[in-house]
Amino acid sequence: MNAIDSVREILTRNMRQSGIVIAFLAIVVLFAALNPNFLSPTNLTNIVLQYSYILILAIGMVMIIVAGQIDLSVGSVVALTGAVSAVVVVRQGMPWYVGVLAALFVGLLVGIWQGFWVAYVGIPGFIVTLAGMLLFRGLTFLVLDNKSLSPFGGTYYDIANGFLNGLLGGNGFDVFTLVIFGIAVVGFGVSQWRTRQGKIAYQQTVESMPLFVVKLVAVAVVVMWFGYQLSISRGLPIVLIILAVLIIAYTLVTQKSVFGRHVYAVGGNRHAAELSGVKVRKVNFWIFVNMGVLASVAGVVYSSRMNGAQPGAGNMFELDAIAACFIGGASTTGGVGRVGGAMIGGLIMAVMSNGMQLMGVPQSMQQVVKGLVLLLAVAFDIYNKRRASVLR
Repeated sequence: MNAIDSVREILTRNMRQSGIVIAFLAIVVLFAALNPNFLSPTNLTNIVLQYSYILILAIGMVMIIVAGQIDLSVGSVVALTGAVSAVVVVRQGMPWYVGVLAALFVGLLVGIWQGFWVAYVGIPGFIVTLAGMLLFRGLTFLVLDNKSLSPFGGTYYDIANGFLNGLLGGNGFDVFTLVIFGIAVVGFGVSQWRTRQGKIAYQQTVESMPLFVVKLVAVAVVVMWFGYQLSISRGLPIVLIILAVLIIAYTLVTQKSVFGRHVYAVGGNRHAAELSGVKVRKVNFWIFVNMGVLASVAGVVYSSRMNGAQPGAGNMFELDAIAACFIGGASTTGGVGRVGGAMIGGLIMAVMSNGMQLMGVPQSMQQVVKGLVLLLAVAFDIYNKRRASVLR
């Protein structure tokens, strides 16, 4: 297979993933051309800090959507768990880690509550989480007594605002940050090589070796450039480490574990999954438990970022997380979607928001643009399905 055929094969084999990567790159180039400060080290760092909690929510949301469900309550759960942390740390004066554990525990309870109604009572997830959106928002007002509570300060504040730098020295740049990104590049290369060898062993189509090498080099250059920009700014954000750990862990869970395969099976064809022995109720229960826990992680990160808790925190976060998944290639009917795609979808939302803010675009117009992008993403999904059915 020559290079041109390989490129064509890569682009057409998975149009969803190829399309969003191309779209993401195009959006980055557009905003970089319109505003020279867009790719500055400071702004890149701000993008990581400002949108990390949406990416965390998108990790859990993509599993919900793949299973054919939806969760409209995550914004309210973010507010509630952040409020619980604030009460424990700010009002009660407890150590920061007690506030984090309290938030995680509340998120776990929320997930168990919603998972029970969806999985074992049989109420659609849309209705359960719509009720949860109202219920948990009301509880947030009760917990905070309709007042904002701040500041956290100290270690809790550093969760979303702190940096690791100077650990290995460096002159004008942070060596530790570059080392971490270098390890990530090597890990990605090894993973891609093993995947390629596995496909060859099963006689599946792979790209040519020169194109494979070019792809790895291109990824390495982009990743190391991004790492360098962070290293000359403030170093490695702590929240980026949290996000990276979650992405790696959930990529392995969804793609390599039995539970992950069952989630895709349930979303692809629930009846067939039941006949195959998949415990559908159990799968649905645990994906909502998982979403509750991840929403609490996002709640901790967001309250840390804001250095306090507000009754209106997390407003519309659920729509941003859902949009990230659909833009990232998840199917509206379930069974299709990946963590990596959701992350790219989330980054598209983040880059658009940040770029439009730098250009001074009014908030109202930003919402219009986001809505149009989401609509086009779903239309693209429908087009791909129709195209696939015609090719069959």
